[in-house]
Amino acid sequence: MSGAHLKVTDASWRPHRRMDPVLHPTSFEIAAGRVLGIVGPNGAGKSTLLRLLYRYQAPSTGRVEINGQNIWAMPARKTAQHVAAVLQEQAAAFGLSVREIIALGRTPHREGYASAGTQDRAVIDEVIALLDLRGLEHRDFSTLSGGERQRVMVARALAQQPQILILDEPTNHLDIRHQLEVLALIRQLDLTIVVSLHDLNMAANICDDILVLENGHPRGFGSPDALLTETLVSDTFRVNARREKLAPSDSSHLSFHLPT
Repeated sequence: MSGAHLKVTDASWRPHRRMDPVLHPTSFEIAAGRVLGIVGPNGAGKSTLLRLLYRYQAPSTGRVEINGQNIWAMPARKTAQHVAAVLQEQAAAFGLSVREIIALGRTPHREGYASAGTQDRAVIDEVIALLDLRGLEHRDFSTLSGGERQRVMVARALAQQPQILILDEPTNHLDIRHQLEVLALIRQLDLTIVVSLHDLNMAANICDDILVLENGHPRGFGSPDALLTETLVSDTFRVNARREKLAPSDSSHLSFHLPT
């Protein structure tokens, strides 16, 4: 499965009976196979925007299109065949094993209550191997550590065989090794990926494009080098940001200090 073209046009969202939007009109477009990083302070509207992209909430204004088609003009099941999400919140597993959790990712591809077929089992085996979960596949999901659960949820999303993968802070709860593994996975997947991240240097390293949000407003969209300037980062996050190199041959990274 390859990535899809994603276009967001003037998408906003506000709860009922509230005058001010949580997310103000936001527009961007990313080509198939690119990685978009969404960054901003807490409360910037990152998770709200992601909910619009994976069809959890309908935009109050604007459109979200996959390959030119409005996702709200598609049946929910069809959208789920194109878009998968890995969220920070993990629902209760109700005694399901790791393999059973991952198998839920095949639901959009099955008719009615049909059981898993040969192709479903092959896909599940593939993602179990990809996420290094072979030793855990028969464990009860509730017995896993936070990092292990996160890897299982990524595997479940990949079992959907989506064209667009939405990741909300995917490295939360992961130790350093598994953070690096998830980042390497993001780089190698032939999918369109939208990922929200707190770590700006991580975003700059793995993302082709960056969208900066602040208080529900888009502050900019573009390449990491062009967008993540000392000025914009300092203004958006209320810190003193400085671009530094540890050695002349190294790529630059941002350091942060509280204003004095």
